Amino acid sequence: MNILFHHRTRGKGAEGVHIRGVVKGLRQLGHQVSILSLPGAEPEAEEQHQKTAQQDSGPEKKPAGRSLASRLTEATKYVPEFVFELIEIMFNLVSLLRIRKAVRTHSSTMIYERYSLFLFSTVWWARRHNIPVVLEINDSCLVHRVRPLFFKGIARRFERWIFQNATGLVFISTHFKQTSEDAYGTIAPSVVSPNGADLDAFQPDTKRRTQLRKELGIDDKLVLGYVGAFVHWHGIDWFVDEIAGQLGDYPNVVLLLVGDGVCFEPIKEAVARNNIQSQVLLPGRVPHEQIATYIDAMDYGILPDSNDYGSPMKLFEFMAMAKGMVVPDFSPVAEVVEDNKTSWLFPANDREQCIKTTLELTQRPDVLKTVGENARRYIETQRQWRHNAEQLMSLVTTNHA
Repeated sequence: MNILFHHRTRGKGAEGVHIRGVVKGLRQLGHQVSILSLPGAEPEAEEQHQKTAQQDSGPEKKPAGRSLASRLTEATKYVPEFVFELIEIMFNLVSLLRIRKAVRTHSSTMIYERYSLFLFSTVWWARRHNIPVVLEINDSCLVHRVRPLFFKGIARRFERWIFQNATGLVFISTHFKQTSEDAYGTIAPSVVSPNGADLDAFQPDTKRRTQLRKELGIDDKLVLGYVGAFVHWHGIDWFVDEIAGQLGDYPNVVLLLVGDGVCFEPIKEAVARNNIQSQVLLPGRVPHEQIATYIDAMDYGILPDSNDYGSPMKLFEFMAMAKGMVVPDFSPVAEVVEDNKTSWLFPANDREQCIKTTLELTQRPDVLKTVGENARRYIETQRQWRHNAEQLMSLVTTNHA
């Protein structure tokens, strides 16, 4: 099929990784895929930019100018919430014109859209033209959001209609799907498709692992790692606070915490305050192409916190690199992790047990290796992006047979 992938994101970070992954999976199945992005928010262009920057041995070059997507994102930070949501609603007209043009240009026979609040025009137009439209649900007015809604009632009415009139829905967790069914009753046919990993990008490499561990001075250490945003809802700040007082009892253990964000400086201060600089490495943010190597340099990973509807991208990337993770047993995590086989679960929000499990594993390197190998096999057999593509396409073949 000729598939149009439409999204309204910035196309960066985990969003960009997910979009590129699903597109790659669809192409592996033999489909033609074109991506409709906001100007300056093309995920594949972002990937190419990252590769070019990595290959350039000279100083990092700043882009010539800020993209429209970046300018709009920046501008909306400073407007009242009700104004922002009115802009989102009005965007339906712009989206309608862009979708119509893109479908004609690419002779698209199906639309796959990353769902955005208030965006109903795609489903409305696709139904009028008898084109199947499948929505990937990563957000909703039914779940906790960093930016609280002003027009929540309107958002629910729009969302109910969208969820009931799409050809199919792809939820990232069973809990998310059940929450939607409880709120809206009968919805479009749906599948649960957690995140995945690209095994071409996440491939263990002994030579790269050894080299990086030597560069970091951890070649003889047991390394616990974290990769991601340093934000409160990931819990990395409280994790460092909780483990700091006990880390000195485990002199062979090093924490390698990769990323940055609002919690970076407080964590850095906590490390200095507890005098554990030799056991906590904070390299900051690294290019996405280097993330696999940093994970490879670790022995296992930690995800201190998550939520009851999301599917953490890094969990799948760690498992793809044959690294188990200590993770909270929120239902979206528990449904993809087999405790003590592909990773380790602790009761969500139980900080004491999180630290206890993490430290106990430092004494069991053989278990770390076995669980890591199991995790890699799980990704190979069930959670490559091709598997996600197969799931979403089942919604079209089933309903348009």
